[in-house]
Amino acid sequence: MQRQKTIFSFFQKPAPVNPSSGSQLVSQVPVTESALEIKGTDTPPEKVPRQIFPASYVANESKTDSSLFSSIMHKFVKPTEREKLSKRNNSHGNSVDNSIVSEQSIKPKQLSEPGLASQPSGEIGVVKSNGKANQSCTVNIESDDNNLGPETPGTQRFVPRLKRIQDDVPASKDKHDRLLSSSKKLKLLEESTGLNRNRLEISETASKFEWLDPSRIKDANGRKRDDPLYDSTTLYIPADALKKMSASQKQYWNVKCQYMDVMLFFKVGKFYELYEIDAEIGHKELDWKITLSGVGKCRQVGVPESGIDDAVQKLVARGHKVGRIEQLETSGESKARGSTSVISRKLVQVFSPSTATDCNIGPDAVHLLAIKEGKFEQENGSTVYGFAFVDCAALKFWVGSIKDDASFAGLGALLMQVSPKEVLYESRGLSKEVQKALRKYSVTGSSSPQLTPVQPTTDFADAPELDDVLQNGDVLPYQVYRGCLKMDGQTLINLEIFNNNADGGTSGTLYKYLDNCVTSSGKRLLRRWICHPLKDVDRINYRLNVVEALMQHPEIMLVVAQYLRKLPDLERLFGRIRATVKSSATLSVPVYGKKVLKQKNHDVTDRDAEIISILIELFIEKASEWSQIIHAINCIDVLRSFAVTASFSSGTMSRPVILPLTKNVTSNGVARRPVLKIKGLWHPFAFGDNGRVPVPNDVVLGEDANGYGPPTLLLTGPNMGGKSTLLRSTCLAVILAQLGCYVPGEMCVLSLVDTVFTRLGATDRIMTGESTFFIECTETASILHHATQDSLVILDELGRGTSTFDGYAIAYAVFRHLIEKVNCRLLFATHYHPLTKEFASHPHVLVQHMACYFKPKSESFSQNEDLVFLYQLTSGACPESYGLQVATMAGIPQKVVNAASKAGRIMKKSIVGDSFKSSEGRAEFSTLHEEWLKSLMNISLVGSSNSPDEEDDVLTLCFVCVHTS
Repeated sequence: MQRQKTIFSFFQKPAPVNPSSGSQLVSQVPVTESALEIKGTDTPPEKVPRQIFPASYVANESKTDSSLFSSIMHKFVKPTEREKLSKRNNSHGNSVDNSIVSEQSIKPKQLSEPGLASQPSGEIGVVKSNGKANQSCTVNIESDDNNLGPETPGTQRFVPRLKRIQDDVPASKDKHDRLLSSSKKLKLLEESTGLNRNRLEISETASKFEWLDPSRIKDANGRKRDDPLYDSTTLYIPADALKKMSASQKQYWNVKCQYMDVMLFFKVGKFYELYEIDAEIGHKELDWKITLSGVGKCRQVGVPESGIDDAVQKLVARGHKVGRIEQLETSGESKARGSTSVISRKLVQVFSPSTATDCNIGPDAVHLLAIKEGKFEQENGSTVYGFAFVDCAALKFWVGSIKDDASFAGLGALLMQVSPKEVLYESRGLSKEVQKALRKYSVTGSSSPQLTPVQPTTDFADAPELDDVLQNGDVLPYQVYRGCLKMDGQTLINLEIFNNNADGGTSGTLYKYLDNCVTSSGKRLLRRWICHPLKDVDRINYRLNVVEALMQHPEIMLVVAQYLRKLPDLERLFGRIRATVKSSATLSVPVYGKKVLKQKNHDVTDRDAEIISILIELFIEKASEWSQIIHAINCIDVLRSFAVTASFSSGTMSRPVILPLTKNVTSNGVARRPVLKIKGLWHPFAFGDNGRVPVPNDVVLGEDANGYGPPTLLLTGPNMGGKSTLLRSTCLAVILAQLGCYVPGEMCVLSLVDTVFTRLGATDRIMTGESTFFIECTETASILHHATQDSLVILDELGRGTSTFDGYAIAYAVFRHLIEKVNCRLLFATHYHPLTKEFASHPHVLVQHMACYFKPKSESFSQNEDLVFLYQLTSGACPESYGLQVATMAGIPQKVVNAASKAGRIMKKSIVGDSFKSSEGRAEFSTLHEEWLKSLMNISLVGSSNSPDEEDDVLTLCFVCVHTS
């Protein structure tokens, strides 16, 4: 195919070459009139060499000899910056040396200018003082005859290969290195063109306001970004800059300077626009094109009215706060006030990830939490914290306070229970230790909340995103431990109640195990119940009665689920209706009715809208009754979820028998000790869907069939033998029982537990400067300070984060304090085997271990020996921990394991035998026996002053000593 002719073929045919000029052409292709004459759609072959005027040609020589093509070509080609600079230099009488310019700087315009020619030496277009060029040769160029579009390599001047090599490569280079392919030169040309284009885009997108420059920006108080008191939510605008603004500009910037952390959509007619910094975010997040228009001809992006909701939702989902400045009147109403009047506008709504109200935010509650630290310490070094959090979607606002110590266990419980999307605190109102605690408990979930410091002068009552809640919502009290089973923040983490320790998700958690709820509001109620297990026997049994009845009638459960699936999120829908009716004018209620009908695809009439508005008003009048009905529906959903969990569990489930707190129970005038007896206990969700069958175990703490039993279990066993799983299973069974749910086991008898304490795992927190051993001691200190007789405490391998002897000493002291001073129900897992000798005969301690099967084939350790874990709780102490076998299973080289085995035998003979000799001899005489012996010695010193009652007490004590020994 041939190229169609262009408009230039109609002007004039090129003049024939003067044969008398004596010039010689590089190409010998003859130039005829027919070669340049284009008819119809016929075109000559591409890249036919075209003759250019010889070097001897003079512009003023003859007008008839000049080509109209060359005389108008400069009008179709945009001059480069280099050409502009060249012209400026020439206008000052300076000659331009272009000897180092590559072929990409040679433009068609340069070729058309008279007096310019190519130099063999590489000097291109050196202009003489007489206005003529050096007339040494003519130049040939390969291109399409009529290609006058944008510059391409085909439209550039043809330069011989030798000439290009001389221009591009220094003469001192090796001949092989100087050969540069045309493809590489084309790449260099494209890179240069792209660089110029990027520079142009940067210059076009730069802000025209100097006070928005990152190096000059200030807050409302004139502080720069490097100032520690800098307030990033405000902006300083110079007074002279405000004076130069138009009325609409002032409208926008008067609001924007107070909400620099919010993307503000400015309503202009039927469009919403973002300006300057907000426009950059819109361009980055939503790929909107930035233009120079809008208010004050600044950088802006925009979206029509129909797309504003979708845009806001996308920006909020990506973590941005978004506000809308709406028009309060039409343009006609504005003109009615005066020809110079500006349409009134106001910031009416701010959306953020923590104040989202859209129905697409998911089933989880979205909370914004604000916290304030008290200035004065209470007794025992405790501190009071005031807090408030809001659920904008449900139109509820909670306030409360909590007293906490240096462990920040209570503060951690608050953060884990509320699970906020954002935490607000005064930038200088919280101590460094409290800020560390916030960061510690803010990284435990799958999505960490945003920690936002604010200035002390911030008034949250003026926040537009909280208007609906503060004016129309319910303000409720909140207690972190409101008469319930207490679980601090660390316990919720250790037991993986809401988030697992692997990836922070919900898989393998108690919440996921119990969550068979159908409605979103039921799922949120389930989370609140798990945070606050009951501590009232009657309320627990009431829930258990409902669960048992549902399990006995599975057809009812099926019908209930079918009806619940048809319900929307009643809790949030109820809040949206209340907010709309209370915060809007009366005329807006019919409008809301129309929106409801449109969403249901109904034909909308004014009468229908009026009927809907009346029904809505009647509905709001009974708000408290409807709120109770919604709560009752949520309770049914959660209790049905409990029944489904118990019915379709992978193991045996049983209804627990709940006994009151021991301080309220007496037997013959003597307070009974707490009890925990579970037969066939298994972990409810440890094995997941891997097909493994859990091994049941019997756990008995406290009173047994004979009326008395040790409340403490001292547990030993091999690594990976199931000790931690047994400890967690016991705690989870207690939580399930006091939730009113069935327990994994054949039988469960439980005295109410007031607090669950845990010390599990070995972790450090580098970001907060806490080592593994420091974390162990911090968690243990909280237990020692707050545990009571009705508490359940589990300690797993206390003392492993330090040296062997320091760790053993701490484990010994803590264990003895808990069994003799606190007398709580305690499960203590350890690898310090001398503890089993020290407390083997203690009446408050039951020594057991996790069984395993190990068949040695020789005296020395062998790789072929098999270690089989039975996961069975067995009486007595485990002979050793079998760490070397586990090391082999983990892949440690056999030579290293053999060396460790040899060193271990030497250490047992030389160190353990001497250091722990006393503990070996105490197997028949415990520490409690020491206390009894001291008491007997003191009694014997009393002499004849003893009364008959005191003598009876002495005889009783002696009998107990003899019986237990």
